[in-house]
Amino acid sequence: MASHKSAKKRIRTNARKRMVNKIAGSKIKTIVKKAFSASEKEEAEKLYKEAIAILDRSTTKGKINLNTASRKKAALTKHLNSLTAAK
Repeated sequence: MASHKSAKKRIRTNARKRMVNKIAGSKIKTIVKKAFSASEKEEAEKLYKEAIAILDRSTTKGKINLNTASRKKAALTKHLNSLTAAK
């Protein structure tokens, strides 16, 4: 266990950051899954916009890598376009 005051503070801050990152990752996964499971075009478009906003926000805050966000956005776009073409 840490004995220095600064090391104890580092443990506390790391725990806080870990929780915030876990929440952000969970939110990303949830919205992306919802967007992929949508079968109605209108619902899919709404979830698509929300997912893109969350991915962009997470990227600017440094929660996920830019390329990871781009890959997820491309897959979501492809899914939305397939719904549009099918209708």
